[in-house]
Amino acid sequence: MAQQPPYPPAFPPPPYPPPGPPAGGPQADHPAAQRRREVAALVVAVGVAVLMVAVAALVPLVLGEDEEPPSLAAVVAMDELSTEHRIGDVDYEQSPTLGGPHDPVWLACGVYDDPVREENVAHDLEHGTVWITHDPDLPASDLERLADRLPGNGIMSPYPGLDAPVVVTVWGRQLRLDGPDEPRLDLFIRTFGAGETAPEPFASCAGGVPVADPGPYDGSGGGSEV
Repeated sequence: MAQQPPYPPAFPPPPYPPPGPPAGGPQADHPAAQRRREVAALVVAVGVAVLMVAVAALVPLVLGEDEEPPSLAAVVAMDELSTEHRIGDVDYEQSPTLGGPHDPVWLACGVYDDPVREENVAHDLEHGTVWITHDPDLPASDLERLADRLPGNGIMSPYPGLDAPVVVTVWGRQLRLDGPDEPRLDLFIRTFGAGETAPEPFASCAGGVPVADPGPYDGSGGGSEV
């Protein structure tokens, strides 16, 4: 009987050597490629950190939270002022006056539409009163806001020829302001508004004459002589 050739195997043997991975398939990372990826990740992380720092610095500027706190460095100070009672007009060194010789009669607390007589209001300053003067041409809305910030022991009045929109004064201390909304106004009142510099800090402006210009004292009317 003729010999039959053997049947071929069910699966052909693998080729030798084995073929490499197909094109586009995963390959082992080359050290240089890995290094590039690490550098790129580091650059991205540093960029994000710098951006976050920049945003943190800019947000307060946009929101107005990086402003310097109010300061009283510009306060004018005059010490050892005379407390003499004087009949007649007084030629004060400072305008508005910070105090000194004054009329025996003081003015009542409140908001005045007309300029007040300085010799009388100087007596109020001796009592610890806060005197807020303003440019007579300030808008009505500014005057309303200014009056809202006047303390109970305060006098507010226009002052012709004022060299600032608003000036706040107590005995021996004075500060010029750019307007009624300045935060330095509240700081000044908190610092000096309770008579801290006044010779008679607890007398107040209560009981004074409610007239802007009562004229020189003649011994017949007005507030008590103190």
